[in-house]
Amino acid sequence: MSKNELVEFVAEDAGLSKAAAQKAVDAMWKGIEKGLKESGKVTFVGYGTFSSKRREGREGINPLTKEPMKIPAKNVISFKAGSKLKDAVNN
Repeated sequence: MSKNELVEFVAEDAGLSKAAAQKAVDAMWKGIEKGLKESGKVTFVGYGTFSSKRREGREGINPLTKEPMKIPAKNVISFKAGSKLKDAVNN
């Protein structure tokens, strides 16, 4: 499902205009981003948890030239599905 398809689904399911649904979807993603930046974790009970973890810099190898290269440190985002989401997908 693309973002546009999600907006259309939210508009239809909630009885909103597409513009209002677009604002709602955008606000949700901004809230998730803010939560990850501030606390490193956003939890939707039963559905899943987004978490941010720091990955330290390391040495790697350029696959094209086979030369060593430095991979910089960065934050990575992970998502762990909760029981309600797993059950919904599996049933």
